[in-house]
Amino acid sequence: MKTVVRTLLSLSITAGLIVFAASSALAQAGQFLVSQHGTQVGTASFNFTAVPDGYDSTSLVRIDMQGFSYALSKTEKLDAANHLTHVQLSGLVNGSAVNVTGAPDAAQILLNISANGRSSTTRLDPHPSAVFLPDFDAGALETLLAVAVTQNNRDLWVILPKGAGTIEPVQLATHRDEQGTLDGKPVTVHHLIATIAGAQTDLFSGPDNQLLQAELPDAGFALVRKGFVLTPPAKPGAPPTQQQGTGNKD
Repeated sequence: MKTVVRTLLSLSITAGLIVFAASSALAQAGQFLVSQHGTQVGTASFNFTAVPDGYDSTSLVRIDMQGFSYALSKTEKLDAANHLTHVQLSGLVNGSAVNVTGAPDAAQILLNISANGRSSTTRLDPHPSAVFLPDFDAGALETLLAVAVTQNNRDLWVILPKGAGTIEPVQLATHRDEQGTLDGKPVTVHHLIATIAGAQTDLFSGPDNQLLQAELPDAGFALVRKGFVLTPPAKPGAPPTQQQGTGNKD
């Protein structure tokens, strides 16, 4: 199921049974190459499946490079508005196991994290639309795009499962559209820059709001959907007008 279908479902919860009946047989998936400074170092993939109460999703990441190995497996349940109801993550970072479970609990978001032989429980401020965002998780970025559409790029949050876990605001800046090809066919590409905890990520999405590419310029990493090629502009233009999200707490 394309992200635009997930967005329409989020905007039409009162008519959810009708929308679900038309889309329940569909699934949305994506496969990505992970590179650093232009050299492939791994892969990432995700799959979303519609279920009666929302979506089941899975994400996989594998990175193997000198001095850094990273493996992630995530299963997640989202409601019809793409809001987190439960997540379970298993990972290996340079050979050390990491396990995380998370879910909203009454007026909080509860994270249980096990890493380096230690376990911790963290209670985060409640933000119903917060997206669970591990490193290199293309599925989480796809969900962030879907939530951003329904919330007009405002009041966006992500849960970062690092250390004891934190919840951070997201500021989105909208840049002018670019061009590319997907499976050899021309496609208009939307360009957003997400600022999270002081770090920027360039997000490129297609007409159906599907993630096509994500770039982390500070570290030189990029996730590129298989079959997608971003076409560079012929000439650099003037800085585009930006529309900034609020990122303020409730």
